[in-house]
Amino acid sequence: MKTTLAQMLRAGGVLGAFGLACAAVLGGTWTLTADRIREAEQQRLLRQLEEVLPVGAYDNAVASDTLQVTSDALGPGTHTVYRARRDGEPVAAVLSAVAPDGYGGPIALLVGIAYDGRITGVRVTAHKETPGLGDKIDLSRNDWILDFDGRSLLDPGPRDWAVKKDGGVFDQFAGATITPRAVVKAVHRSLQYFAEHRETLFAHAEETP
Repeated sequence: MKTTLAQMLRAGGVLGAFGLACAAVLGGTWTLTADRIREAEQQRLLRQLEEVLPVGAYDNAVASDTLQVTSDALGPGTHTVYRARRDGEPVAAVLSAVAPDGYGGPIALLVGIAYDGRITGVRVTAHKETPGLGDKIDLSRNDWILDFDGRSLLDPGPRDWAVKKDGGVFDQFAGATITPRAVVKAVHRSLQYFAEHRETLFAHAEETP
């Protein structure tokens, strides 16, 4: 009986040690994977910011010169504003915005706006629009999104900030008007928000940890 009990204890010890070893391996793997995921996300963000900002126009670390804002104009939730400066002076801002009324759900955007109010670039960062139709808002599928470059609140005029089906100047997609309409409205609202809050957005400390 004693031998059987000892064997059971040894078996339990072996199983316990095996369990601890497995937990350590899984924990280490998760830590390494999480670090890699964070690094990949950071690199993706930097690439996206570079795409919507004028090359060589700023000299600060835009990804860390940020503030958080909430506004219905930018869509539901909290939004990050990335600020570009040169020699400490404002150059442009990139607003993270959401078009809440996409066909497949909310459409996440980055809207770059120069300090003078002209768009420096727009990119869709996340969406669930219909493949082959609404997904043409993605630059990898179509260059439609580039039509915002250089636009402002006055170019086109207020009534023209719409898709052509609604009397505006922006193209819609065959069989998919809801998606571009949502993006156009979100970009226009972002411009309005920037015009109303421009000085306030750049009034905060230059670098945030």
